[in-house]
Amino acid sequence: MTAVSPGVDAVPLRDARSSRRGDRVFSGLTLTAGALVFALLGAIAIFLVVKALPALQHDKSSFWTTKIWDPDGTGRYGVAALVFGTVLSSLLALVMAVPVALGVAAYTVEYAPRRLGRFLGYLTDMLAAVPSVVYGLWGLFFLLPHLIGTQVFLNRWAGWIPLFGGPHGDVNTFSKSVFGASVILAIMVLPIIAAISREVIGQVDPAQKEAALALGATKWEMLRTAVFPPSRPGIVSAVMLGLGRALGETIAVALVIGNTFDISAHVLTPGGNTIAANIANRFGEAGSIGVSALIASGLVLFVITLLVNLLARYVIYRSGVEERSTAV
Repeated sequence: MTAVSPGVDAVPLRDARSSRRGDRVFSGLTLTAGALVFALLGAIAIFLVVKALPALQHDKSSFWTTKIWDPDGTGRYGVAALVFGTVLSSLLALVMAVPVALGVAAYTVEYAPRRLGRFLGYLTDMLAAVPSVVYGLWGLFFLLPHLIGTQVFLNRWAGWIPLFGGPHGDVNTFSKSVFGASVILAIMVLPIIAAISREVIGQVDPAQKEAALALGATKWEMLRTAVFPPSRPGIVSAVMLGLGRALGETIAVALVIGNTFDISAHVLTPGGNTIAANIANRFGEAGSIGVSALIASGLVLFVITLLVNLLARYVIYRSGVEERSTAV
């Protein structure tokens, strides 16, 4: 029998041991990173709860239903109007941003020439690099005055819709409003939704698209039947990420939205407020109870954001279950 050199089998064995050791190290690092994220999340939650307790205990009225914010004066304050303004402005921003973002993503991937699509993608992504204060100043001094005509038109011809209703007045009636804040938020969340949707749409199996076109489908029919259905989980993730950005936006909204605490479905009239904008506008002048009350409102925003993320995960999970059942 021919003798086998011991080095022939020893080298692969050493490689296998080294690979297993590397896997254990990498697994430990990822576990540490995941645990660190949970620890940070728990630390933030504990901080908010501890700092919010004095305000919640000092509240002389219902924190959830009161539409007044005067913690250092009358001691009455609540988040009802703030939560309403936060959710309303963010949802309106999504209504305006999602169709445009999906259109940009579909055009850059499927319709535009490769170089033009890449350039448009970079151009859209650059919107995400603009600081919030720049958006706020641009919205305050340029956008709001140019939105007056649009607001007057909507109020006059679509006033039968509750969102666009309200008293008819001169152009000065339409100044800082939820509508203006929603437009700013739509511009700010558009690059996030468009970038993620573009990547998701670009990962669709080309064979599916070619099969749809081979069966005589138009480009739009191909997108509707072969591209958007498998991309739905990723698109939902992009939309929810944009919603999270809109819910927590502070400086830009604080500059272009009103400072009232009414709950009104009329988005064109002056008024409205959000949790983040209220914190930015009142933190500097707040007393001890006022600071605690603002932190309590931040805790509410924290919970809303968590619920939005959990809802997104549930929708993505259900979409994956439906796709697997369909494939079977």
